[in-house]
Amino acid sequence: MVAITLTRIAPRAAIAPLRASSVRAFAGVRSKHTLPELPYAYDALEPSISSEIMTLHHTKHHQTYVNGLNAAEETLGKLQSSGDVKAAIGLQPALKFNGGGHINHSLFWKNLAPTGSSQAKPPTSGPLYDQIQADFGGLENLKKEMNTKTAGVQGSGWGWLGYNKATKKLEVVTTANQDPLLTHVPIIGIDIWEHAFYLQYKNVKPDYLNAIWDVINFEEAEKRLKEAL
Repeated sequence: MVAITLTRIAPRAAIAPLRASSVRAFAGVRSKHTLPELPYAYDALEPSISSEIMTLHHTKHHQTYVNGLNAAEETLGKLQSSGDVKAAIGLQPALKFNGGGHINHSLFWKNLAPTGSSQAKPPTSGPLYDQIQADFGGLENLKKEMNTKTAGVQGSGWGWLGYNKATKKLEVVTTANQDPLLTHVPIIGIDIWEHAFYLQYKNVKPDYLNAIWDVINFEEAEKRLKEAL
């Protein structure tokens, strides 16, 4: 971010017209995306998710999406300035992939809580509890449906518990690759890319999906739901 200090305002007549190139340059100034810090230690989610996985997932994979997004946005700014519309359109897949990866992972880290913490305890009352009861008949039914649909993702993607504002219900949906959830408000997300579990669970997705519920941050999930209601 560029800091601008105003020391003196010149009379209106003394202000020269800004050149178009200067306006474009000023408009292009932006803060770069950065890797968010985890709200817990890398080993805080063990045994559900190992310290090795969390370290690599956060510092390598998420950082790669951040770097890719910054590079894509920088290139886009140059293309917009040059008026190269065709090349700008061709850049959209990179923006979607890296931007989605950054958005999804930033949600995912806050979506989790240390093993045995108060945040990781399933709700027994409140808006989230009531909504789960109404829409799924209980947490165990939600887990079963979400695990089944998430395990069924072909290749890489995400499983989501999302709030549908149109139906006013919680629904389980999936997205491919790093596509962000746009049809619902994300309440809980589960990363089903191999980098999220393979070092620990190999190809046994159901074991990973069962274990991750022990470190879901239900307090964060309820906060998101309240904001969506």
